[in-house]
Amino acid sequence: MTSLSDVMFKAMMDWSPTYATQLGIPGWDDRLDDLSVDGHQAMRSRLVDILARVDESDEDPVSRAVIRHQAESIITEIDARLVEHTVASGFSAPVAALLAVASVVDYSQRLHQIPRFLEQAGERLLNTDRRPLRRHAESGAAHLERFLASPVQEWEGDADLRPAFARFREILLELPGRDDEQAGLCWLPEGEANYAKLVRDYTTSSYTPAELHELGLDLMARLREEYAEIGSSVWGTKDVPEIFQRLRTELLWVNENDMLTTAVEAVARAEREAPNWFSRVPQAPCDVRFVTEMDREASPLAFYVEAALDGSRPGTYFVNPLGAKERSRTLAEVLAFHEAVPGHHFQATIAAETELSNVRKFASIDSYLEGWGLYTERLADEMGLYSSQEARLGMLGLDATRAGRLVVDTGMHAFGWSRQKAADYLRENTVMPEPEISAEIDRYIEAPGQALAYMVGRLEILRLRGEAEARMGERFDIKAFHDLVLENGPVPLSTLGDLVAGWSA
Repeated sequence: MTSLSDVMFKAMMDWSPTYATQLGIPGWDDRLDDLSVDGHQAMRSRLVDILARVDESDEDPVSRAVIRHQAESIITEIDARLVEHTVASGFSAPVAALLAVASVVDYSQRLHQIPRFLEQAGERLLNTDRRPLRRHAESGAAHLERFLASPVQEWEGDADLRPAFARFREILLELPGRDDEQAGLCWLPEGEANYAKLVRDYTTSSYTPAELHELGLDLMARLREEYAEIGSSVWGTKDVPEIFQRLRTELLWVNENDMLTTAVEAVARAEREAPNWFSRVPQAPCDVRFVTEMDREASPLAFYVEAALDGSRPGTYFVNPLGAKERSRTLAEVLAFHEAVPGHHFQATIAAETELSNVRKFASIDSYLEGWGLYTERLADEMGLYSSQEARLGMLGLDATRAGRLVVDTGMHAFGWSRQKAADYLRENTVMPEPEISAEIDRYIEAPGQALAYMVGRLEILRLRGEAEARMGERFDIKAFHDLVLENGPVPLSTLGDLVAGWSA
């Protein structure tokens, strides 16, 4: 008899077949997402049936919690109809995402599916009461224009795909988009209710948007004290605006190749120190590479792609050198620790190398996944991995970005902030350069609620660790704590709390 875990995992892979290929799981290599209304509703019905069976299943309590979250998460995404107004050049937009992973996912068996995929994406945009931001439609069209002007890519094979991409680009240019004053979900039909559900899904918590907004403001105030402390040791000043200005204009990259060298060295340093903090380390290696030149305009500053289960591809940490001379080199080490070691590479690979069911290994639970990544940025400081006070300023820089996300994501989607107001807040309270502020704001608009998961997850992992240390005293073992968190795979934060409480008791 097929277990409910297996039924849920099949639904997850049917929902995102390219992710299955990315993981090295056979059976989905000739398929792409079904973006049609009928396809989404059929998937929704499957998931409702799974939810009706969870409580009576013979799955263990942790697996039941993961299954329930994964089913509810996809239902929330379907109901929010994000596909009908998500069109820019980031990973959230279906067409941009298809192009972004083309260099690491085998498309050879699914090339014939791409015109259908593009046609469905276009139909959803044309038959809706929602509209994307006008600037996002223009951004998506510009991304496709660059693709269409480039030489035929190796992944395209002999298929004649470009006319379908050109037709989709024409749709983007014809869309009557909304303006920047109406950036958030609250300006769209059912937007406030959809946002509340997305917040619950991404944070796996009971926080309301208003509570998260206040939490972000409080964290930002505390971070300014840390900026003053470290800034005084680097530049001899505690004046935070001056520290911000110097971080924006000094300590920038001179040579983009130095970005890669620094990342490689940081990952190697973390790998050497990791056995002192983890009993179990990944068997699969972590490669470090530049983003391909074609994808640099649409890619974030850094990201991680999981190793293939069959060993055909290592875990890969991608660094984007675009605009290197405008970017702070203080971020290089903290990004490497978050995305690679001991961050996402440890989290993804250790789970994949366990005997857990696939639904437990590969569940998409951002509060856990990104919470762990953000937790490791501060853990790296405990581990002594930062090579200088300047690099520790980079740690604060990303902390401020994540605290800022709590403020501006909720500001736009729950409280009606304009895109300009959100950008102004980040400009005043973080050291992000202008191109990054623009890219971050557009990301929050197109993936409502996702950016909240980082800080909520980090704070909960720290809280659970603190409670366990207080309860266990000298019995507390940091290696065992980290093993517990990672060997159970992605779980909702409340479930992680139950696991830590049971272990520490």
